[in-house]
Amino acid sequence: MVVGSVALDSVETPFGKMDDLLGGSAVHFSLAASLYSSVGVVGVVGEDFPAGAVELLRAREIDLDGLQRMPGETFRWGGRYGYDLNHRETLFTHLNVFEQFEPAIPDGYRITPFLFLGNIDPQLQSGVLEQVRKPRIVAGDTMNYWIDGKKSDLMAVISRLDILLLNDAEARQLADEPNLIKAARAIVDFGPECVVVKKGEHGAMMVTREGFFFAPPFPLETVIDPTGAGDSFAGGFMGYLSRCGEIGESELRNAVIHGTVVASFCVEDFGTRRVAGLTVDDIASRVDAFSTLTNCGLSSSFRRWS
Repeated sequence: MVVGSVALDSVETPFGKMDDLLGGSAVHFSLAASLYSSVGVVGVVGEDFPAGAVELLRAREIDLDGLQRMPGETFRWGGRYGYDLNHRETLFTHLNVFEQFEPAIPDGYRITPFLFLGNIDPQLQSGVLEQVRKPRIVAGDTMNYWIDGKKSDLMAVISRLDILLLNDAEARQLADEPNLIKAARAIVDFGPECVVVKKGEHGAMMVTREGFFFAPPFPLETVIDPTGAGDSFAGGFMGYLSRCGEIGESELRNAVIHGTVVASFCVEDFGTRRVAGLTVDDIASRVDAFSTLTNCGLSSSFRRWS
């Protein structure tokens, strides 16, 4: 289950401009996770939410019993990217019906084994945790707005998470530590067993109580729109874990690779258009390619050349 935003985005990059794209954390996550297992969405939309978007999600067998429809307009966001796609300018944010969002968990979702909390208000995240039985894995995301404005509420949520996913700037801000590795290790001490730091085009790193892991990005010739890549990463990450029996260090590392691969597809087109058309074979082929690219065949022993 994923609880988060469902939005209509307007995005401008050096490669084009698109309006009313299907977006939001719950949408990007669910489309990615649906490649691995069944997923239910808890979110809210307005009367203007297009029927085609609903059909697209249902075509991927995403359960929408938790998607509320309220009078008013759907959450809308607009952003502009330059050639440095790691940085964006927010042009507008219209919360609309999302401003009154109160997650109501359907009875059929309350025993879900894997729960992802999108970067919504930490008080709403806490409310979701009160409505479900203890899932096998609870993962969450956050954003600088909540770190600044509701840190005490956020820390209460983080202490209940198994996994926290956030970007590098958020990790430094949350831990009040400029060194990213130290920041991630400090966050593990806040409660989560695992912290995944998303670094955009510079890959992702994971810190657990047992070790450290880094995955480079998948090299791409075409990058169009990074919107939703972080949530697509989370969907691939959690989707992979949902297919595992035991979950240990090896499975978490493989989940980072799958998250990286799914996110690499996301950025190849605007909005959800690339991920919405993916198949399991697409994921498997790129995972294999990633493995080949990162295997240097380095031996653990060294021989001095004479």
